[in-house]
Amino acid sequence: MDKHKSNAPRKMPWITIGVIAAIVLLFGLLLTMMPKGFQATHEQIGTGKPAVVFVYDPNFVSSISQTEQMNEARDHLGDNVFFLLARVATPEGDAFIAKHRAGAAELLLFDSAGILIKRQPAVIDANELMRWVR
Repeated sequence: MDKHKSNAPRKMPWITIGVIAAIVLLFGLLLTMMPKGFQATHEQIGTGKPAVVFVYDPNFVSSISQTEQMNEARDHLGDNVFFLLARVATPEGDAFIAKHRAGAAELLLFDSAGILIKRQPAVIDANELMRWVR
């Protein structure tokens, strides 16, 4: 019986270290899986790459769906296209919306020179977004 009692304290630190390491690893994996955010500034439009700008209104459920589709398209297209937001009720977003006469939950596609070439109401799925910019 004394042997069992003397082994228990030695195992306890290794179990604790293992549990802590597993939690840290899980947390790290979750961080790497989180989608990148979208920039809400628009100075990248016309800088040599196409740009998709979504007029984001947090009051619309479609805004969440559209940003999910944009994340998926961005995963496939990488850095070949800018994915940007024009947030409703922000100075930058409202200026962009007024300049381009955009509606809430609308997507606008700019070519590499910054010329508006397409616009469409959301939600556009990731596959169509990828075809849209090619």
